[in-house]
Amino acid sequence: MKNILTRVLIFTIILAFFESCANDDLTSLYGNEKNQPGKVVIIGYSALNDSIQITVNGKPVELGKEKRTAFVKKVEKEYEFVYHDDEEKVFEFTSKTTKELLKTYRFNAKKTKDTLSFYAKENIWIDNVASLKPGVLKQPGYNGYRFIFPTLNLYSKTGYTGKLDGIIRKLNGQVLGVVENISKDQFSPFIEFPFSSPPTIIMELVKHGTTESYVPGKKITLNMTMSVNKSKLIILEEKKDANGAFSGVDGILNLADYFVFK
Repeated sequence: MKNILTRVLIFTIILAFFESCANDDLTSLYGNEKNQPGKVVIIGYSALNDSIQITVNGKPVELGKEKRTAFVKKVEKEYEFVYHDDEEKVFEFTSKTTKELLKTYRFNAKKTKDTLSFYAKENIWIDNVASLKPGVLKQPGYNGYRFIFPTLNLYSKTGYTGKLDGIIRKLNGQVLGVVENISKDQFSPFIEFPFSSPPTIIMELVKHGTTESYVPGKKITLNMTMSVNKSKLIILEEKKDANGAFSGVDGILNLADYFVFK
């Protein structure tokens, strides 16, 4: 009987030992699953008057070999970190001088690798720039456009919330094409036509599906310049005069001048 009890005791100790090891292994595996490495690639361009600071969960992001904590114009940064448990990584972009919060992005371990890309200017912030696709030209000698209008109604205050069309003409009045569905938050479908000289073209902005101006009682046109074999991503911008009143629309800002698109 004594030998049997001794064997049972030894077996119980051995079993407890292996269970303890198993629990340690489970804890280790659980920790590995919870603490995931992460990386966010930051690609951006700022045309703001003030420089921009980036923080992640309140900690400034250092940029370049100089380890700057603010930037103007172009920024490229691979930011690596570890997600602890269900922690969220909160990226905040603020004006260095005014401390105004410009934009917030949130990331979690459901996607451990991600890209944050943007273009910033006064009253303009274009997201997901790296995912944009300029149109592919059908043949040599053409030029093409896509449009977005983030400042629609900023100064004109028309109250019109629909989409716009752009009637594109040569200086002699010949219609080259109509680009449809220009909106505040996404680029229009692609439009293309052959390059010709002189390169200046005129686009008239009208309510979608009509020939009616989106600004009551005022015809809205803007001049653009064709570029042979080029596909452009144009940001339309409402302008104001010295008194703050609406004074027209510009179409000179081309995102393809600031980013390389694959």
